[in-house]
Formats: sequence, C-alpha cells, structure tokens
Amino acid sequence: MTKEYPLEKIRNIGIIAHIDAGKTTTSERILYYTGRTYKIGEVHEGTATMDYMEQEQERGITITAAATVCYWKDIQINLIDTPGHIDFTAEVQRSLRVLDGGIVIFDGVAGVEPQSETVWRQADKYGVPRICFVNKLDRIGASLERCVEMIKDRLGAKPLVMQLNVGIESDFSGVIDLLTMKYYTFEGEKGERVVEHEIPADYRERAQKAREQLVEIVSETDDALLEKYLAGEMPTVEELRAAIRKGTIERKFFPVFCGSALKNKGVQLLLDAVAYYLPSPLDIPPQKGTDPKTGEEIECSPDPNAPFAALVFKVITDPTGMGKLSFFRVYSGRITQGETVLNSTKGKTERMARLYRMHANKREPITEVSAGNIGVSQGLKEAITGDTLCDPKRPVLLEPISFPEPVVKLAIEPKTTADQDRMSRALKALADEDPTLRVAVDEETGQTTLAGMGELHLEVIVDRMKREYNVDVRVGKPMVAYRETITRPARARGMFKRQSGGKGQYGDVEIEIEPAEKGKGFVFINQIVGGVIPKEFIPAVEKGIKEALDAGIIAGYPMVDVVVRLVDGSYHEVDSSEMAFKIAGSIAIKEAVAKAGGIILEPMMRVEVVVPEEFTGTVVGDLNARRGQIQSLEQRGNAQAIRAFVPLSEMFGYATDLRGMTQGRGTFVMEFDHYAELPKQLADELIHGKAAAKDGKR
Repeated sequence: MTKEYPLEKIRNIGIIAHIDAGKTTTSERILYYTGRTYKIGEVHEGTATMDYMEQEQERGITITAAATVCYWKDIQINLIDTPGHIDFTAEVQRSLRVLDGGIVIFDGVAGVEPQSETVWRQADKYGVPRICFVNKLDRIGASLERCVEMIKDRLGAKPLVMQLNVGIESDFSGVIDLLTMKYYTFEGEKGERVVEHEIPADYRERAQKAREQLVEIVSETDDALLEKYLAGEMPTVEELRAAIRKGTIERKFFPVFCGSALKNKGVQLLLDAVAYYLPSPLDIPPQKGTDPKTGEEIECSPDPNAPFAALVFKVITDPTGMGKLSFFRVYSGRITQGETVLNSTKGKTERMARLYRMHANKREPITEVSAGNIGVSQGLKEAITGDTLCDPKRPVLLEPISFPEPVVKLAIEPKTTADQDRMSRALKALADEDPTLRVAVDEETGQTTLAGMGELHLEVIVDRMKREYNVDVRVGKPMVAYRETITRPARARGMFKRQSGGKGQYGDVEIEIEPAEKGKGFVFINQIVGGVIPKEFIPAVEKGIKEALDAGIIAGYPMVDVVVRLVDGSYHEVDSSEMAFKIAGSIAIKEAVAKAGGIILEPMMRVEVVVPEEFTGTVVGDLNARRGQIQSLEQRGNAQAIRAFVPLSEMFGYATDLRGMTQGRGTFVMEFDHYAELPKQLADELIHGKAAAKDGKR
C-alpha cells in the first residue's frame, strides 16, 4: 500500500510556461532526480515520459496536461506538466484551478513571451503562488538579469532573485545560492551530484550585493525581520526561509531560480525550493462551495475526516472501450474504491469503481484518495470537467472551471457511410474531454462543424479521430468564428397567432434589449407583473430568444453580450402554449435586433513576430496590410520583436508567408485577445456571402 503523507508534506504543483521554454525537459529531470524514472526522456528525441501521445512525440510539443506523483526528500509532489501552445490553453486553465502552487519557466534568451503572460494572468485569476525558473542559461543570448527585468515590466510582478549564475552561455557552470552563500555545480553524467563550493572570488562582491537586496525585500514583508534588519542584525537562513515561504504563499513576491534543464543544472535546487516555499494544502484558504438547494456557503476544509468533496478537472476517454478516466482533486474528506458519490452538478449518484494514481499515461491502482490529493477514477459515466463529486449526505457545489470561447471553426464530413456512426461517437468522446471543442450540426444542411482554439487545435482533433477512433473525414478550410452583437437599446413586440380549425396557437410578448458588458453573453430578465403572461410560459419565451441569438440574426453567427427584458405581452386561455410563446420570443428578438444597430465582431489576435533586424520594415508593412495595429517594437539581441493586434481572418497561412519574407528566419506566436467590430464593408461582404471564398485563403 502507498505510504500516506501528512498534508503539510504534500505539494500540488504545475509546470507552466510559453511553448519551448523547457517545461517538459524540466519535468523529465524532476522525475529522474526524484527516482520516479531511471533514464531521462528527451523532447527532441520523442522519448519524454510526460509527452506520451503520438502527436506530442512527433511534434515535440505538449498537447495534454500529464499528471504524476514523485517524492523529494520527505515531500510528496503531485506534478502536472501543462502545454505551452495557446491552442491548448484549456489544459492550463483546468490544471491551475486545482493546483496549490506553480513553477513558471522562462526561456533565458526570450524572457517573458506572450504565452508566459497568459499563463501568469491565469495563475493570478486562481490565486496560485509561484516560483520562477529561468531556464536555458547555456544558450547564446541568455541573460538572467534581462529576464528578471521583464518579469517586473511585463508581468507587473515582484521577482525575488534567489540565485545568480556563474558563467553564461557555453561557460555556464553552476549557480550561487544567495541564502547559503554557496556555489553549486552539478556533476556526474546526468548532473546527479550536487557539489558545494565557496563562491568564486570574482563573484563575491556581486553575490553580497544581491543577498543584501534579497534580505531587504524579504524584511519589508515581515515585521520581526524588519526590526532585526534595521537594528543591523542579519537574519538567520532559517528565519529568511520561513519569511520567504510566507511571502511566496501570500504572493507578495515570486522567488527566481536559474539553470539549464537540458544540461542538468539547477533542477535539484528547484526541487528544494518546491519543498521550502510552495504551499501545502493546509497553507491555502479552504475551498468554498454552496449548498445546491439553499445556496448557503459551505467551507470544504482539507481534513481527511470531513465529508467528501472533490472537483473533476479533466476527463480522458479510452478509445479501446475501457470507459472514461476522470481526474479529480479532493478538497475535503476521503474516498474509497467502490464507494458511491453524488455528482451534485448533475444531481446523480455514481460509483467510484476503480481508483488510480497516474504516472503520465500509466495507471497505478490505489484503494483511496484523501484530502489534498489528486486521484483518477474509472467508471464515472456522467462526470465531465468542472463537475463536483461529494458525499451524498452533504451535497455541495464547488466553483466550476471557466474556459475561453473558440475562435476558429471548420466543416468536416465522413468519407464513407461506415465512418458516420464512428464520427459521432468520436466527436462525443473528444468533446467530453475538451471543453474548448464545440461540435455543431447545421439543421438545414446537416453539415457538422468543429470550433476550437486555433488551427493546430483542430488539426490535432482530426488527427486523433483518425488514429484513436479509426474515422476518416474530409476537412474544409478553417473559418473564423465571428460573433454578432448590438450597439443600442431597442424595443419590439412579437406575436404568433394561428387559427386553423380546432385549437389554435397564440403567444404575444414585448421585449426591450440593450448591449451588455463585454463577456456577459446573454442575460434574460423577466419583468412581467400581474400575470399578463402566465409564469409557466416564461421559460419558453427565454428559450425562443436564446435559440434565435445562438443561431445568429444578422449573418448566422452567435449573438453575444445582449440583455433582454421581457416587459409585456398577452395570452389566450385556450390557444396559448409553450411552443407559441417560444416562437413569439424568437419573432420579438429578430424585430428588436433589426432596430438595435446590429454589428459583426471578429476575433483579434495578439501577435508577436520575432525577426532579424533587416526584415523589420517588410514584416511591419505586411502586418499593416493585414489590418494589424502595431503595439510595440522591442530589441531582442540582434532581432526585433514586433507586437501587434491582427484580425484572425488575416492570419491564416501566415507561417508560410513569414518564412518567405524572412528567408525562413522569422518566428511568430499568436493568441486570441478580444473581439472587435468588423469594418462595415467587410461585414456587408460577409452578410452577402462574398467573403466565403476569401475566408481561409491567406
């Protein structure tokens, strides 16, 4: 049986970063040094333990968040390695929701990159304490100091420098620990021996200054230390460690470590930092949930003897027919194999048939999972990402996980009739796994569309359908997921009246609409008084309005950020029905939108292009021609980093165009930032179908 670690000895941590900063490479070293694996897997060789999917090994990127458990000294580390590519941002969102701490990895050459900013903001949203690891200090152009400055400037965070590098680029040899004031090198074939030395003479002055700065920053956050410091006394290493732990957990500063994971330097000291400074489940505020019936707040304390409460944060469907694997974080109580739990989100009971602890894609059977731990259950039929599992005797609903809206879509169709059924099953399983994948079927044409976070996201989905579910599909060109909204208030009436002998149909509603705050979606407010519309028909009115908005009113794209008030109407005692009121609601919203200044919105992408200086003018000119808004140009070594907002519709095929413009030397990353109004001329083209052929050409 697995040894049970006390809660204060558990760390639930995630490794988060921009693509190619070295997350998986660092994870592989962590597994090796903790004895979890006996050889180091490499991303560039396609042998990384945590990148277990075929697509990950072929592309050299992480696509799905992989979980494992390892042990360092007397600490149990539940580790999740997350993707860095923006198309798989949902994997980061769901992981951060259930983690207590994070290691943010920065590329020592590129520093804070666009996706670094995104994951940092996501971690802020969930209040996750972090430590930083500046990686790749062996690379040409690396600089710890520049990276620290970028953390301050770009992230608005307070870095606490804990280490200095000795040597840089090809001369990088080890790190100076500013707490112990020792110099450490990493020797042996895999850097497994950490050897302590005195600080080299030419680094002593620099190290002394950096330590004074560290003590000053830490003392500012701790009254007892501040008194000591002002009195001229130097705090002990233990006192400093305790204060750094407290400040890190309270997110007053973020300790910064450095090294080179690929060259096996600095990872063991990073593991020490996880144990010293990142929180245990006892150090974070208890999860708060609500009673599903009364809405009262319920606190889920991390006590193994409290009533059970857990959040499902990830679901994997086994294509071989072994059923679903549901990953969950236990916030209070414990669960034993075979027990029945309540899925309070769905209001259904389910049985935890089998329990596992995961090591990437390998399952290790266990008999129970207790508070503060992450487990996996096989056999939960109803549970999906964001569902709460709890003790049937104490129902509780934990806050679910929010995900971004998809921005790219494409049409697919099965190649053969035999593929039709398999395609439906595959899409259901993949959509259950991935909350950012939306599957829709056009009722008029019967066409199936997939909407996702980007071209790569949808490409991987289609690839998985073929490999895992043996489904061959024809794929259309990627299209932009436009949205519609309104610009001003309006009022309209919708009446549906039909008499054809016998019982007729009668529904009559009056509504007011107005623009809502960005991101609010659809808000429905019932202001009917005096029973002019019986209350049993109100949900039908709301449904009719919502279905019309989802289908799109101006050009067939979902309409968002609209407040609808139901203010008046009338009914017929015999002829009124739910269907009649649903149709009346649909008529009213179409009338109202026609008066409310409807516009089409397009997704704007935050783009960063890094090019050799001589190509800057060409690339900036091209971005302007794509309706881009240049935000900044920044020197990065002998290259220029160009940051801009560009409409997604203008970015299809950009990778090929950029290669042509820069002799293959330019790179770019982009992520969704916001929706903006589509210029009128383009909106008119889109409405009249002229843009259909153009969409996806670029």
